[in-house]
Amino acid sequence: MQISVNEDRALGDIHVAIRCPRIDGRVGRIVANLEAFDKRLVGKRDGGTYLVDAVQVLYVEAVDRRVFAYTAQGVFEVALRLYEIEDGLAAFDFVRISKQMIVNFSKVRAIKPDFNARLQLVLENGESVIASRQYSSDIKKKIGAV
Repeated sequence: MQISVNEDRALGDIHVAIRCPRIDGRVGRIVANLEAFDKRLVGKRDGGTYLVDAVQVLYVEAVDRRVFAYTAQGVFEVALRLYEIEDGLAAFDFVRISKQMIVNFSKVRAIKPDFNARLQLVLENGESVIASRQYSSDIKKKIGAV
């Protein structure tokens, strides 16, 4: 991959152009990461409101009708429903792994088999989350294991 950066002071904002011999999965991931660059969630913690970059989120979990975004910096309560976050972040490599959880797949470092056809996903911070068997086949397809 070759990267070139050209400064043009006449532009009002950053313009990214991708030139490639064919559009493949690698190009798709590059585009998704660029689109996620400015995507943020509004989260609350310790009485404060924070803008959390989507690329920093490890996973999002629904617990007792409340939704939490987990990052390396901490846990933030989010006012959106889990399905709303899933819809908003689906293009950014977030994947549903259970009825209560979606995971930023780019933060997954290892996948291990677990009991009853479930999968254990090890995240880059060392934390493990369990993918239910209902969603295990989708994850296996995503990594090309099926």
